Amino acid sequence: MAGSAKSNARILAGECFCRATRYAVADEFAYALNCHCSDCRRTTGSAFKPFAGIGRDKFDVTKGKEHIMIYGDAANHNAHCPKCGSLLYSVVRDGAFVHVAMGTLVDDPSIRPTAHIFVGSKAPWFLITDDLPQFPEHVVPR
Repeated sequence: MAGSAKSNARILAGECFCRATRYAVADEFAYALNCHCSDCRRTTGSAFKPFAGIGRDKFDVTKGKEHIMIYGDAANHNAHCPKCGSLLYSVVRDGAFVHVAMGTLVDDPSIRPTAHIFVGSKAPWFLITDDLPQFPEHVVPR
């Protein structure tokens, strides 16, 4: 990716609903979680947001970068397609990591979510039916 050291990782493609905004990301995610916080529910319009975290240098917007709609500040924000509104990714941890909204991946990543976070504020109408660990608030990814 832009400015990163050369890697042998497979590169995955991702895109918004209308395909006006696209990205490339190395298949080297450090963690993946299902977030049930109210912010993630509102930005996705769903019961939770499955996301995969990766160093920012392993992620690059390849189409539509100049038009991305940012909600937040330079160090921590959500990035949406300005045409269809899709949440593509979030920049977190003071700009060091990107949380890719897994639903926007075109290619199948090698990682799968390993836990549910912010279950203490999950939508009351949604029932978690898998066996993944559940945490009432945030879990610090390792």
